Amino acid sequence: MADLAFQRCIDPRCGATADLSDTSFRCPKCGGLLDLAYDWDRLPVPKTLREFEAAWANRSDPLDFSGVWRFRRLFPFAPPDKVMTVGEGQTLCQRADHVAAYAGMNPGCLYLQYEGMNPSGSFKDNGMTAAFTHARMVNARRAACASTGNTSASLAVYCSVTQLMRAVIFIGSGKISYGKLSQALDYGALTVQIAGDFDDALRRVQEVSSRLGIYLVNSVNPFRLEGQKTIMLRILEALRWEVPDWIVVPGGNLGNVSAFGKAFAELRDLGLIDRAPRLAVVNAAGANTFYQLYEKQGVRWNGGAYDAPKVDRYMTAMDAANLRADTLASAIEINRPVNLPKALRALERCGGVVREATDAEILDAKATVGAGGLGCEPASGASVAGLLKLVKEGVIAPSDRVVCILTGHVLKDPDATVAYHTADPAHFAEKLGKRGVKRVQFANRAVQVPNDLAEIVKAIELYA
Repeated sequence: MADLAFQRCIDPRCGATADLSDTSFRCPKCGGLLDLAYDWDRLPVPKTLREFEAAWANRSDPLDFSGVWRFRRLFPFAPPDKVMTVGEGQTLCQRADHVAAYAGMNPGCLYLQYEGMNPSGSFKDNGMTAAFTHARMVNARRAACASTGNTSASLAVYCSVTQLMRAVIFIGSGKISYGKLSQALDYGALTVQIAGDFDDALRRVQEVSSRLGIYLVNSVNPFRLEGQKTIMLRILEALRWEVPDWIVVPGGNLGNVSAFGKAFAELRDLGLIDRAPRLAVVNAAGANTFYQLYEKQGVRWNGGAYDAPKVDRYMTAMDAANLRADTLASAIEINRPVNLPKALRALERCGGVVREATDAEILDAKATVGAGGLGCEPASGASVAGLLKLVKEGVIAPSDRVVCILTGHVLKDPDATVAYHTADPAHFAEKLGKRGVKRVQFANRAVQVPNDLAEIVKAIELYA
């Protein structure tokens, strides 16, 4: 594959390349981020996206069973015998009229892409299978990540199932939900908790990985993003290969929006779609770097000539003020998104916007999603909270066809869910109140009754 797939600097003014086996994941010339690139003229590109439907007739093949690898002709970097799959990508794109009504959308216009159905319970498995496959190609024996929870759970799954590598996970102090931490611990990963937050952990894991030669699986790794492209391919598949008007996605480290933009740019270049959807990224208000830079300070990709000094000044001022990311949506509790340049490029390619949502808005949206039958983690609620704002602003029309990405399962952060619905004021105050959430709209509180049959029957007849 070496001459058909390679790594290339994302800055078109640089364009330097790196070998497929390079695991520094930085441009050797300018130090920038890298993409996976392909010599499409020498590869068997499908004539239409409908060709992928044939994979459904070959479900006994693990690669065709995978909701990632059945699309492998669109990211052909790995020989089949090196692919490591655990059956990821068996996810759901469901019409959601109940949530549409909440967001001000017309019936039949809103779909929820539920990535919580992945083996580790989040979208991360789409990228991890690709990164883990590349790690196998370069004979890695240890793989590491910094994580707010989902990446660690996913890495730990692939290491434990395959027994090919040891997982080393960096987490910040008090910055991971127990639902996610329990996965990493139970799957046998070495978990290193450092004093600091995700940004501190990511800085350290990159230093340690470089020094010890450990394979890094955070989304600075371009192979991760190749796998995450397939979330968009499954959405197109579910919509009978029709392109929606909008994709709305939570924004943390900005790997998803970067992958989505790359997916649609490649599909257009290959003549497989005639237009791309618009992209909306939703930050948590307590971790809103991308919103501030894009919407408030006007930073744009500009064909690669984005205002890097302005970004650096913003980051420096944030550090000087000791501003730390702070949101209940722990999966997007990130102040220094490593994929910011790629996200800027994605919004330029697809036409995009960025919004922020408070924790209260995120939790209300999350509860609405749950009441519609798809329980999700708090970060997932950001996509629906952002959609509600964009419809109110008139940016998204009620008749537009929209897909909101639900990144993780409801059991990823059960503490936040229980606190939202609790009837105990002290519990609410401890978990939510101290984070600025004063009231919630859709609490489904337990009804307390005496241990008496008549009283129990009365309560059921009153409330059900």
